[in-house]
Order: sequence, then structure tokens, then C-alpha cells
Amino acid sequence: MGIMSWLAEERIHKAMERGEFKDLAGKGKPLQLEDLSHIPEDLRMSYKVMKNAGVIPEEMQLQGELLKLRDLIHACENAGEKEKLKRSLTEKKLRFQMLMEQRGISDSAAFLEYEQKVRDRFQDS
Repeated sequence: MGIMSWLAEERIHKAMERGEFKDLAGKGKPLQLEDLSHIPEDLRMSYKVMKNAGVIPEEMQLQGELLKLRDLIHACENAGEKEKLKRSLTEKKLRFQMLMEQRGISDSAAFLEYEQKVRDRFQDS
């Protein structure tokens, strides 16, 4: 056992003796474990840090922007503004596709299984 591990253990034991671990939030309740199995092992810690910081991956941000743009296009009555929104939608779709290819997500079994559903969701009606 290294010096740091020993020091940590000592501090934990002293805190237990002082009763600092009594009445903790969630006492007696099951742990809320996250299922990170869908995230590649080498990226899990990064995703966890990003999530805790309130940052979302770019592909998720783009998906949200795509949905908003679709809604705006459907609600827009001005032809000029509608064209601008459609161009922006096309650019975001291309960026999303490029990002998916760069990350290798488009090769995953889950993506291949749901690819058409994803594409249908983002298509213009």
C-alpha cells in the first residue's frame, strides 16, 4: 500500500470515528449507477467529465439544432427566411454526417440497425 492510499485510509477511519458518515444523503438507497456500455471504453471518462460539467457531445448538440431547425421551417411563413433556414439545416445535416463518420459511429451495429429511423427523423417533411 502506497503512502497516499495509507493516508486516505487513515483519514477515512478518523472520519468514521467522528461519525461524519452518518446521515448521508441516499443512506439505505440503492446506488444510481450509469450504464456507459454504449460508449467506447477509452471515451467513458471523457463523457463522464463532460456530463458532470453540463457539456454535451457535439453530435448531440447538432441533433438538437436539427430538430429546432425543422420546427422553425415548418412554422416559418416568410419564403426568404424559410430558404435561409433550409440552407442552415442542410449545413447542419452535413456536419452531423461528417462527425458521425469521423467518430466511427456510422460503423457501429446499433447505428446500422437504427440508421433509417434516424434519417427519417431528420428528413424534411
